[in-house]
Amino acid sequence: MVPDQRMTPDRRSFATFSVVWICETLSILGSALTGFALGVWAYKTTGSVTAYALIALATVAPSVLFSPAAGSLVDRWDRRKAMIFGDLGAGVGTLVLAVLFWAGAADLLPVCLVLAVCSLFGTIQSLAFTASTRLLVPERHLGRANGMAHLGPSAARILAPLLAGVMVETVGIHVIILVDVATLVMAVTTLLFVRIPNPAREAPLGAGWQQILRDARQGLDYVLHRHGLLAMLGMFTVVNLCVGMVQTLLPPLVLSFASAVELGRVLSVTGLGMLGGGLVMVAWGARGARLVTAILSLLAVQGSLLLLGGVRPSIPLVATAAFVYVFCTPIISSCSLTLWQRKVPAVLQGRVFALNRMVSMSAMPVAYMAAGPLADGLFEPWLAPGGVLAGSVGAVIGVGPGRGIGLLFVLLGLVLVCTAAVAFGFPPLRRLETDIPDADVETSAAVDPRPENVPGVAS
Repeated sequence: MVPDQRMTPDRRSFATFSVVWICETLSILGSALTGFALGVWAYKTTGSVTAYALIALATVAPSVLFSPAAGSLVDRWDRRKAMIFGDLGAGVGTLVLAVLFWAGAADLLPVCLVLAVCSLFGTIQSLAFTASTRLLVPERHLGRANGMAHLGPSAARILAPLLAGVMVETVGIHVIILVDVATLVMAVTTLLFVRIPNPAREAPLGAGWQQILRDARQGLDYVLHRHGLLAMLGMFTVVNLCVGMVQTLLPPLVLSFASAVELGRVLSVTGLGMLGGGLVMVAWGARGARLVTAILSLLAVQGSLLLLGGVRPSIPLVATAAFVYVFCTPIISSCSLTLWQRKVPAVLQGRVFALNRMVSMSAMPVAYMAAGPLADGLFEPWLAPGGVLAGSVGAVIGVGPGRGIGLLFVLLGLVLVCTAAVAFGFPPLRRLETDIPDADVETSAAVDPRPENVPGVAS
C-alpha cells in the first residue's frame, strides 16, 4: 500500500512510516518465532542451559560490536536502501538456516554463526529505520511513532511463544524459519514502493575502516560535548544492567516457589503489560510532557516495584509488580528515543544511535553472565537456612530457595531508585530538554560536532 499523494505532506509522511512499521512488525514477529524455536531446539538437542544462552548471545553480541560500523554506513547510505540491504541480508541468512535444517546439517556452532550474521544485517536495518523516523514523522508525532515502534516487540513477546510452541510440534522448525523469510521478503517488497527522505549527507563511504572509525569518533564527540545526553547514556547503561539481570532471574525466582504453569502465566502477564504500555504511548504521544521528568519518575516506579516483587514469594505480588514494571518500559524507551531524535541532527543519527546501542546494550551480556554466579554463589547461600543473612535479612523476606534471588531483586530495585534520584540531581540531564535546542532535520554533518559549530544545535 502506497500512501495517497492527495494527503497533506505530514499525513503522507506518517502514512509512509505506518506502512513500513506494519511490515517491519511482521518481520519482528517472524524473527521472534525463529528465535524461540531455535532456543527450544538448542536445549532439547543438547540438554544444556549454556547452549540455550549461546543462541541469545549470538543475536546480541554482534549487534553491540558492529554498531559503530553500521551507524557510519547508515549515515552515508540512502536510508531506504540501507533498510532493504539489512532485510535482504537477514533474509538470506535465515534461508541458510532453513537449508541447514532441511539437510539435517544443523549444529550449534553453524547455527550460532548464521544467527550472528543475521544480527549484523539486522543492526543496519534497525538503525536505518530508527534514524528515518525523524525524517518521516512530524516532531509532534514522534512520541506516538516511537510507541508504535515498541508495539512490534511487545506483540512478538506475547504471540511468538504461543505460535512457535505449536508450530515446533506440528510443522517443524524449518517451516517456522521459512515463515521468517517470508516476512522479510514482505518488508523488502514494501520498501521498494515507498519513499524515505534523506538528510544532506557527506560523500559516500571512503577509506574503509579508517573512515568508519572517524565517523564513530564524530558521533562520540557529539555526545561528549552535550553532558545531558552523555548522562542519559550512562544512566541507561545502568538501567540495562538491571534489566538484563531481572530478565535472567525472574524465571528462577518464580520457579523457586511456584510451578512452570504459573511461570507461564506470569510471563504472559508481562507481555500484556508491555503491549499496554506501547498502546498508551501511541495514544498519548508524549504531547506536552516533560520527557526527562517522565523517564526519571517511571524509573523510580520500576525500582519500587522490583523491591516489592522480591520481598515475598507470592504469585499475585510478583505478577502485579512484573505487569506494572514492564508497562512502564515502552513509555520510558519511547520518551528517551524521542529526546535523542529531537536533539541529534538527522544526518548524525546513525552514528549517535549506534553509539547509544553499543554502550547501553553492552550491559546486557554482562548482566546475563553475572546473574547466575551472583545468585548461585552469593545470594542464595546467604539466605539459605543457617546462611550469614538468615537471621537478619531472612527475618524480613524469608529464607530458603529463591530468597537470595528475592534479595537481589530488592537491591536492583534500590539501584534503579537511586539512579533516578542521582540523575534528577544532575542539572545537565534534568534540564536537557531546554539546554539543548532541537536539532534542524536538514543540518549537514560536514561540520565540527561541537555545539558552537553545529547549525541549529547549542550546548
